[in-house]
Amino acid sequence: MPKSLIIGVILFSLITTVGSYFLFASTNKPQIPIISYSSSDKERPNVEAKVTSVDFGNIKVSEEKSKDFVIKNIGKKPLQLSNFSTSCDCTVVQFIYKGKTSDEFSMHAQAEYVAEIAPQTEAKIRVIYRPYVMPVYGVVGREAYISTNDPLNPKLIFKVKSFVK
Repeated sequence: MPKSLIIGVILFSLITTVGSYFLFASTNKPQIPIISYSSSDKERPNVEAKVTSVDFGNIKVSEEKSKDFVIKNIGKKPLQLSNFSTSCDCTVVQFIYKGKTSDEFSMHAQAEYVAEIAPQTEAKIRVIYRPYVMPVYGVVGREAYISTNDPLNPKLIFKVKSFVK
């Protein structure tokens, strides 16, 4: 076998191995472990969401509407949010905290994302409805779902409603 072929195969293998490592390492970030609490724990997270639904009224199928829902951690331990998803791909949910906005999560675009809200602070949950993604006319209701580590409120549901023309 010619030396140049052997050197070429070795270089190709090395580049492929190193490239695969960086690709794999960048997509598998360590996930924050979810801390569990019981409802009898005196020091635990406690989520408060005073408003969990909105009626956008009449909207055109070509429009996009969004609502920022405020949630507070009125507990004594960090509130963790995970499993962000929605009832339809025409609806996405985002987490906003301390000026930073997460990626969009939907019915099929979920991630191993875990968000934390420190005790006695608040964050926003943005729900965006895009009727043009899945055109349905008339009264339409969509939901966003988020799991929490608050034992009294393990799942948050945010609802949006509209009349699509």
